[in-house]
Amino acid sequence: MTIPTRYRDALLERSAGALALVESDDGCLLLMPQSLWAEKISLFSSDDRDAERRRFWMGLSDTPEMDAQGRVLINPVLRDGAHIQRDVILLGVGDFFEIWDAAALELHKQSVRQRKRGGSQV
Repeated sequence: MTIPTRYRDALLERSAGALALVESDDGCLLLMPQSLWAEKISLFSSDDRDAERRRFWMGLSDTPEMDAQGRVLINPVLRDGAHIQRDVILLGVGDFFEIWDAAALELHKQSVRQRKRGGSQV
């Protein structure tokens, strides 16, 4: 996928070119500087309560490079895990980006809205 120019320079500056790509348990991928990824995994405990988090953040991750055109190759395991087909949406969410399959994001938004509506009715 190609990172839009307006985000590319900031991402490269913050990451010094070292990126991390992580499969999220929300159904998307997370793209961030490798230093942020390392900081987050250093907070996980080694006991069973963080086993699932470690699995996603360490086992289902990659350290891709961005080429001169701003493209980042998403490996097939991560692409399949996030159900990324053709149309991709990149969302900036603070210190990192979420990469969503367009159809999966639409389903996720509907699910969140339905939960919120259901939770607000008393």
